[in-house]
Amino acid sequence: MTWPVARRRDGEERAWLRGAPPPRWVRCLPIVLLVGLFLLQLATERNQDLGFLLAAVPPLAALTYGPAATSLLGGIVVLLFAPPLLRFGVPGNSDVLTIMFVAALSVLLAWVRSRRDEQLVTVRTVAEAAQFAVLPPLPERVGTVRCAGLYRAAQRGALVGGDFFDVRRGPHGVRAVVGDVQGHGLSAVGTVAGLLGAFREAVLDQPDLEGVAARLDRRLVVDAAQDEHAELFATALFLEFPDGSPVVRALSCGHPHPLLLRGDAVRELPVPPGAPLGLGIAGLAPPEPMTLPLHAGDRILALTDGVTEARDRSGAFYPLTDRLPGLDCADPAALTDAVWRDVVRFAGTVRDDLTLLVFAPDAPDVPRGS
Repeated sequence: MTWPVARRRDGEERAWLRGAPPPRWVRCLPIVLLVGLFLLQLATERNQDLGFLLAAVPPLAALTYGPAATSLLGGIVVLLFAPPLLRFGVPGNSDVLTIMFVAALSVLLAWVRSRRDEQLVTVRTVAEAAQFAVLPPLPERVGTVRCAGLYRAAQRGALVGGDFFDVRRGPHGVRAVVGDVQGHGLSAVGTVAGLLGAFREAVLDQPDLEGVAARLDRRLVVDAAQDEHAELFATALFLEFPDGSPVVRALSCGHPHPLLLRGDAVRELPVPPGAPLGLGIAGLAPPEPMTLPLHAGDRILALTDGVTEARDRSGAFYPLTDRLPGLDCADPAALTDAVWRDVVRFAGTVRDDLTLLVFAPDAPDVPRGS
């Protein structure tokens, strides 16, 4: 599944046996087999019996066609197998009855499979709608900031996992959050939904990033209090791009550092690390924000550890900072695509939730420089 800017890779991994429509060659297989056997039998001697191969046509049809098409192909097979026609050996009554039984059973299987496919499509559509409501597509631009993102859930078939992100425009400019909750997969979706709801409200209400972080922390603390055995926590990075000011403010709650791309240089922003959300940060040392002046053309990369903790066969971690200069693309969406392809080449497969966001704020009044 592809968004205009942000992409979730699980949709691209869907295959025929995981709910996608069968490929064309599979749909053509029963017809090709039927025609091929027909022509082959005509070209062989009468004592060469190829009729037993016809029994494979109805089950193959049941894999891809509905009951009507399967009935048609099964009827053709029965007619071809009948003694008066062609030269498919000299079958007895039991052989013809066997072929008829196989054809009838294939029609039943095709009907059951068609009903099951319809049910799976309905369930998947509802599930996708619910998950998109939790984590909607990232727009190409929010206010004065161009955005692009890559999101991949670790659990196969899921669109939402343990990572979360959002970008919203509010009274104080454009604010973004990128985070990673405890655990991954569908078990973390409830926590993700609660955090994103709290963030969307805090963007409108809170005058600074410290207040936004405190609101999400309170959400986790309250949720954990409802279950004495729950241990809810999350790491998060908050970014703010104020209107009319060429700066970015960053606040980290135990999250990996963001990266700054300035020209051909890549550097990690030393945002002071704070305590993860859910530990009651109001009673601990509150996280400290960092303010960085931006130049024209600067881009900010925010990520989760699914990117940097991808490993190759030797166990080495993916060196994002070292490889970014060779992947540098002016377009944010192109950059996320390049990083994803490079991660897959490096690691082969990614088994953790993975999120990468690129922010390219407009700074027309500030000259490019380092």
